[in-house]
Amino acid sequence: MSDHQAAWRRLRAAGAAAAARPIASLFDAEPDRLEPLTLTACGLYLDLSKQPWSLKDLGLALDLARAAEVEVARDRLFAGAMVNPSEGRAALHMALRAPQGSAFFAQGEPVSAEVEASRAAMGAFAGAIRTGTRTGATGKPFKAVVHIGIGGSDFGPRLVWEALRAPVPKIELRFAANVDPAEITQALAGLEPAETLVVVVSKTFTTQETMANATIARAWLRDALGAGADSHLVAVSAAPDRAQAFGVRADQVFGFRDWVGGRYSIWSAVGLSCAIALGPEVFEALLSGGAAMDDHFRQAPLEANAPVLLALAHIFNRNAMDRPVRAVVPYAQRLRLLPNFLQQLEMESNGKQVRTDGQPVSQATAATVFGDAGANVQHAFFQLMHQGSDVIPADILAVARSADGHPESQTKLLANALAQAEALMVGRPESEVRRTLAQEGLSAGEIEILAPQKTFPGNRPTTFLLMETLNPETLGALIALYEHKTFVEGVIWGINSFDQWGVELGKTLAGRILADLEGEAPQAHDPSTLALIARLRS
Repeated sequence: MSDHQAAWRRLRAAGAAAAARPIASLFDAEPDRLEPLTLTACGLYLDLSKQPWSLKDLGLALDLARAAEVEVARDRLFAGAMVNPSEGRAALHMALRAPQGSAFFAQGEPVSAEVEASRAAMGAFAGAIRTGTRTGATGKPFKAVVHIGIGGSDFGPRLVWEALRAPVPKIELRFAANVDPAEITQALAGLEPAETLVVVVSKTFTTQETMANATIARAWLRDALGAGADSHLVAVSAAPDRAQAFGVRADQVFGFRDWVGGRYSIWSAVGLSCAIALGPEVFEALLSGGAAMDDHFRQAPLEANAPVLLALAHIFNRNAMDRPVRAVVPYAQRLRLLPNFLQQLEMESNGKQVRTDGQPVSQATAATVFGDAGANVQHAFFQLMHQGSDVIPADILAVARSADGHPESQTKLLANALAQAEALMVGRPESEVRRTLAQEGLSAGEIEILAPQKTFPGNRPTTFLLMETLNPETLGALIALYEHKTFVEGVIWGINSFDQWGVELGKTLAGRILADLEGEAPQAHDPSTLALIARLRS
């Protein structure tokens, strides 16, 4: 048995013991529990003390990370080694946010000078749009940007915009991702073409949904502006020739390399729309926050490393305690899209059943992620969280000081966040419920019926992540934290976190079915699909 296999066996045994132990009891059994299970990094405070592991279990989890050679894998990642073997690529999104003068290499090729040139071009373009020195075809300044992209070309920019936007922005930013015509219609509704810039983001410039929406937006511009409309088109792509063939001027095409994965691409020219709408200085501060977390991840020992500890808490729940679902609940309306972002980051990265060597995995991989903004969800799925038949670990995020005013409301929000984390852990025992009901004057028969219904089992684990303030730096650090968490999990599971072959089959079949729906003789499909095609064609 290898050291790695032995470490897995010990961790699973620890999980079995943890299942029979109240989390709250660990605070009495381990008086020094808080110190090793809390840490501060890059403006983020991470509290893992309400997780079900004991300090001994934490040591076993760290042993697993070492047996999986997480530190070696981390060094290879930052060195630009081929960490995406199925596609023969590095994964070097860290280079995109590194300080000037850095020296990153992608499989031996220096890339930092190219990255810095791209950032400078983005900043200059965004600044010219914001100051009005670069105008539209009629000489009017741009007042709106429509960002068209899907998947990684959408989730990151949309999250950043929602998190950092001003209540009344100088430049409005709208998004269209879904090929559902409702989205592009709503994105363009009420805008003046002469004052609108359309940014099309597609690595290949062939993505079906993106190109369908881009074609509609281009027609909308050309109908209003004629020959000058193409000056309102911007492309972000690794295929500049296709972008120019679509009608984008060469000086308005911004590129990125194939070592930038879609779900890791907000740091690249994919973030151009945010740089325009928020300001290039805000975008640079976002990059700075991400780079700070890179430094922490790269330098901190495993036992004091925020991404590593966050990953190990997830693995302890997922693998040692067989909990396949995790909730992410930001008590910050500005971060309401974080669960959506993490769904792609974690489930697309680590939703794998085969290791990098082509063999089946020997343990479960990525959990299902869901969530939304607190306190709203206390009136939705928290009933399930507290009293449902499944234990669902949760990441609860909060912001200590809001920049949006109304401090009394912020205090109430924070009280809810803290209360929910405590309530999920401690619960309410039936004996306490029975005493309360008796004091309220209920009969013995009524108590017998109501007491079990009002009992909270507790022992539901949470990770609490507190941000001092939500600003570009802390947002950048937060996104990078979860990126590196996802990478660490992939290393421990032995899978490739940087490919996404599971996305391809449905896209291939959609192309065939599109031809069927547009009038060609239907190809071979299962009986259900053929019946649906026939119904839609009738």
